[in-house]
Order: sequence, then structure tokens, then C-alpha cells
Amino acid sequence: MIATQALEALDPQQMREALLTLMAEVAAKDDQLQRQQREVAFKQAQVEKLTHELAVLKRLKFAATSEKFSAEQQSLLDETLDADIAQACAELDEANDDDRVAGKKVMPKRAPLPPHLPRRDMHHEPESTTCSCGCQMKRIGQDVSEKLDYEPGVFTVERHVRGKWACAKCQKLVQAPVAAH
Repeated sequence: MIATQALEALDPQQMREALLTLMAEVAAKDDQLQRQQREVAFKQAQVEKLTHELAVLKRLKFAATSEKFSAEQQSLLDETLDADIAQACAELDEANDDDRVAGKKVMPKRAPLPPHLPRRDMHHEPESTTCSCGCQMKRIGQDVSEKLDYEPGVFTVERHVRGKWACAKCQKLVQAPVAAH
């Protein structure tokens, strides 16, 4: 290290050498500091790991013995689990076999709304039945959905009929969007 009064007596070349020496010392100190920080982080992680392991071991050794399974209880639990799993697999296989035998699409099991309820038709058609190519569209079908409605004391069925329109020239299909329920 150079004293402050000696700095004034140094020529530029000696000043550069002193500066380079100081920069090397600072870099060495930075490396040493980073190495020490890594060691501290590693040791902290080891302390946390050992603390966790100690807590687990204490829990195993000093936990209430009434909460532990005996060998007989464990075997009973295993037997019932095996039986339940086997039964569930058998039911799934049976359901899959029924679907394969039928060979057709499985429809939902929802029952239709009773026919004696009054029905109210609501028709939803597109704004225009003229195609963008200039042709008049033809009605090719409709989608019907029914919704149960309740007004105090009276059940009714709302039938939403949405027509399907198609252009024979450009094969464009147009249908009114589904209304929010």
C-alpha cells in the first residue's frame, strides 16, 4: 500500500502500476467474497435439510402410538382396497362391452319433457336468407331444443326452433346463433 504523501511524488508510469496492483487486489477480494457467500448459502441449505430430517425423525419416534397402523389393520385395508379395485375394473369392462355390442352412439339418458305440458314455439331464423354470392338460400332442416320454464303455478316448455339454410351454389350453411340460457 502506498502512503498518501508518496502518491504525489509518483510519476505517471508508477501511478499506473499502483492502480493495476490495487485493481488486482480488489478483484481477488471480490472472488474471495463470492466464494464465501456460496459457502454460506451451501451451509445454510445443509442446516435447513438437517433440521427437517431431525423434525421428521422426532415425529416418527415421539408421535402418538395410537395413530400407528398395526400389521393386521394394514392387511385388512389392503384386502378391501384390492376387492374394491377389482369390482370397479369389472364394472368398467362390462360397461365397455355393452357399448361395443351396441355398436352405435350412446345417447344421453335424459328423459324427454312430458307431452301434456303446454308448449310455446320460438323461431330463430337468420337475418337474411340471401347468400353473399347472390343466390337465394334453401331451408335444409332445423334444430329444436326444449327448455322447461316455470312461472308461478304453471310449467311450460319453450321450444327453440333454429332453421338451417344452405346455398346450393357455394355450399355455405347459415343458422341463427343459440340464445343464451
